Amino acid sequence: MVFINLPVADLDRAVGFYEALGYSVNPEFTDETAACIVVSSAVYVMLLTHAKFREFTDKPIADPSTIEVINSLSAASKDEVHRIVDAAVRNGGNEDRPQMDLGFMFQRSFTDPDGHRWEYVWMDQAAMTGDDTEG
Repeated sequence: MVFINLPVADLDRAVGFYEALGYSVNPEFTDETAACIVVSSAVYVMLLTHAKFREFTDKPIADPSTIEVINSLSAASKDEVHRIVDAAVRNGGNEDRPQMDLGFMFQRSFTDPDGHRWEYVWMDQAAMTGDDTEG
C-alpha cells in the first residue's frame, strides 16, 4: 500500500477536487484535520491541513510555487488519462505540461489547487514487452 501525504490550505476544497476526479473518501480516516482519498486498493492520498501536516515534520511546508515531488500514477487507457486530467482542470487544477504521446506511452500532467503535481500515464503493455500478436 502507498500513502501519499499532502498538505492542503483548504481541506474541504481539496476533498471536493479529488472527488471530482472520481475518487472516494474513506470516512474511517477522515476528520476536520485530514481526509483519506481512495485512489485504488493500493494507493491512498492523505490530505492534511497545514497544522496536521506539521505534526509529522519539523521542516517548513514547501511553497506551492516550488516542486519537490511528482506523483505519477498509471491509467488503464488514454481515455482514462484524458478523463482524469480534464476533470482536474475543470475543478480548479492546472494542466502542468504539454501532453506526451510516444505511441506506446501517453502522459498528461496537472497541479491540484495546492500546487501538488500529478502525472497520469498509460503504457501499451504489449508494446513494452515486445508481444506483437498481430500478423
